[in-house]
Amino acid sequence: MSQPHTNCEGEDLFGDETGLEVKYKTLTWWQAGMIMIAETISLGILALPKVLATLGLFPGIAVIIGVGVLTTYTGLVIGEFKRRYAQTHTMADAGSILWGRTGFEILGAAQLIFFIFVMASHILTFSIMVSVLTGYSGCTVLFSVAGGLLSIVFTIPRRLESLSFLSSISFASILGAVLVSMVGASLNKPSPIQTSLPPTFHDIVVAIANVVFAYAGHVAFFAFFSELRDVKDYPRALALLQVTEVTLYTVTAIVLYVLVGKDIASPSLNSVSPLFKKIAYGIAIPTIVIAGVVNAHVAVKSLYLRMFHGRNAMHSRSFGAISLWVAVCATLWFLAWVVGESIPVFNDILGLTSSLFASWFTFSLPGLFWLYLNVPGRPLGWKQTMLIGFSCMNVIIGLVVVSWTYRCHWLTN
Repeated sequence: MSQPHTNCEGEDLFGDETGLEVKYKTLTWWQAGMIMIAETISLGILALPKVLATLGLFPGIAVIIGVGVLTTYTGLVIGEFKRRYAQTHTMADAGSILWGRTGFEILGAAQLIFFIFVMASHILTFSIMVSVLTGYSGCTVLFSVAGGLLSIVFTIPRRLESLSFLSSISFASILGAVLVSMVGASLNKPSPIQTSLPPTFHDIVVAIANVVFAYAGHVAFFAFFSELRDVKDYPRALALLQVTEVTLYTVTAIVLYVLVGKDIASPSLNSVSPLFKKIAYGIAIPTIVIAGVVNAHVAVKSLYLRMFHGRNAMHSRSFGAISLWVAVCATLWFLAWVVGESIPVFNDILGLTSSLFASWFTFSLPGLFWLYLNVPGRPLGWKQTMLIGFSCMNVIIGLVVVSWTYRCHWLTN
């Protein structure tokens, strides 16, 4: 990928943190990578075996790996944009650079809505998990409230570094849950009669959208890179994420699809016996909570920085600074709870989130970032021309997925 710019423009939002009470730029590359893994590898993996059931084994694998390659490239573009413009902490900041105040407000609102929907999906899954473990589904509202309150507690720390250890637990949790699901699926013989009908165009689009959602951590990448000790380490953090998720997504989808067949459920933990389902959901508790917390942390901090930018309170442990952070946490989690109660279907909440924002943040915007960094005033050789075409393709992919998913998943329902 072309990297024509080496000098950094703009002021780092955290500034010089020497001697300050709260220091944000403390992440090593592997800590950032683990947080990125916790944010990205969670709910999405539960829908991927169903993708193979819909698209077919080899086409489904091609989509999972292909989207992984594309998202690796777009992640590198986001890192390059961050290095070029140090003031970029969120997608809203990037929108300000491209389109001024209008871009800032539109992308700021879009990323906030996206985060709230992701948080809602984790509250919904927490409620499902408790219902499975207790065997009682009559208090789902109470269960979701408990999930929201627990999430608020874990969102209270203001530094991403405080989530690095929890992120490792989250990754171990989803890995353990997947392994238990595989064991349970291997012991639960599939029905000799496959009841699934041939996929419709609607089914295919939703399946592709769920793959996009599984890789859709890009909206938070600016925030993660901003808290690195050295922003130049972003490729190593990104590599840790991408290698892990492409490998885990592909292996999980193949194994569970082969073991269960076309009747596999989404989420796939529902395709094993009741005993293994309880074990898997019990092991998955950390990732259900922590993955949502990481997204919530980035959402809260984007608002917090907007309120306190340029003021000492941002780096203070004062009662007022902490109280405002907690208040924003509680407000966003309440909104997420409302959304989760309004759309209580796992596939629908994934489909809606993907159709509105995921593909735009993952493909289209990084394509525009690359064009903004590289095209103006530069001679166009053959390599540059190819990269321009590739970036334009990313923009188009994002727009197509947004359009198709919205039309097929919502206008037909």
